[in-house]
Amino acid sequence: MSLAVQIARQGGIEEMKLVDVAVGEPGPGEVRIRHRAIGLNYIDVYQRSGVYTLPTPLTLGMEGAGVIEAVGAGVTHLKAGDRAAYASNPPGSYSEVRVLPALAVCRLPDAIDFDTGAAMMLKGLTVQYLLRRTLPAEGLQPGDFVLWHAAAGGVGLIACQWAKALGYRLIATAGSEQKCALALANGAQHAINYRAENFAERVRDITGGAGVKVVYDSVGKDTWEGSLQCLRPFGLMVTFGNASGPVPPFAPAILAPKCLYVTRATLFAHIATRERCQAMADDLFQAVGGGQVKIHIDQRFALTDVQAAHRALEARQTTGCSILTL
Repeated sequence: MSLAVQIARQGGIEEMKLVDVAVGEPGPGEVRIRHRAIGLNYIDVYQRSGVYTLPTPLTLGMEGAGVIEAVGAGVTHLKAGDRAAYASNPPGSYSEVRVLPALAVCRLPDAIDFDTGAAMMLKGLTVQYLLRRTLPAEGLQPGDFVLWHAAAGGVGLIACQWAKALGYRLIATAGSEQKCALALANGAQHAINYRAENFAERVRDITGGAGVKVVYDSVGKDTWEGSLQCLRPFGLMVTFGNASGPVPPFAPAILAPKCLYVTRATLFAHIATRERCQAMADDLFQAVGGGQVKIHIDQRFALTDVQAAHRALEARQTTGCSILTL
C-alpha cells in the first residue's frame, strides 16, 4: 500500500484526500518508483479544479524523484536501485510509491539531489522545449529580446537564467516589485511589474519601438492582447498555460497586420518518445550540473499538508519551485 493524495471528483482544495492505495508490479514498459520528493506545479491546480477534465478517482501530480524499485519487461534504460526523476503522464506523483510508464523517467545524475530533481523536471523540460525548440520564424540569436510572463515562478526563474546563458535579453513580467527583483537577480535584463505598469508600453520603450521576436506566456487571458502588441513583425506568440483563464476565441485576421505566428505549446508533445525525452533531459542536466541554471526551491510542504500547498499556489504566493516532502 502507498499513501497518496486523491480526488474523488474535480473541484476545490477540500476535494484532496489522503488515502491508502494498492501498488502492484510494473507491467511491460513500466517502472515502480519510491518517491523521495514530489514536484508541485500549477497544472496540478488545473487538474484538481476541472480546468482540464480527467477521469476520477485521480491521484494528482506530474513530477517526482526517487529510487526505482522494479522495472517491467522491455525497460532497458533503468534498473532497480537507480536514482530517477520524471515529468510524466498520467498524473500520480502525489504518492509514496507509484507505477508509471518508463518512457519519460530518466536516471538522475548523482550530482543532483532528489529535492532538486523533483522540482526541476517538468519546469526545466518546459523551459528547454520553449527556449531551444519553440522558436520564431527568424530564429533567436544572442542579443535578441524575448518577453517572459510570470518570470518569478519556478518555470520563469529557470528561463531567466537559461536565456541569459544563451545570450538573449529577457524582459520579465511579474506581479510585485519583490518578484521583479527576483527575476532580475536571476538573469532577466528588464523586469516589469504588470500590476503597476502597462507592460506593452514598457516593452515598446525597452525595445525602441521594435518589439520582441517571441512572447512566452503561461498567464493566458489577462496577458493575451498586450502580448500581441509586444511582438515585432513575424513574431511568435507562445501560449503554454492559462493561470488567469483560457485565451478567448479570436479571429485569425488580428494576426495579419504583422504576420504573427501563434502556437499553443505543451511539454508532453515534446517528450512523446524516449529518445527525445532523454536528449532534452540531458540538456537540462548539463545546464543545472554546469551551474548555468540554479533550481530555487522556495517552498516545501509535507505531503500531508497538500491543501496548504495548493492554497499558496492559487493565491500566487509562491516564488521559484515548490515541492512536497515525504
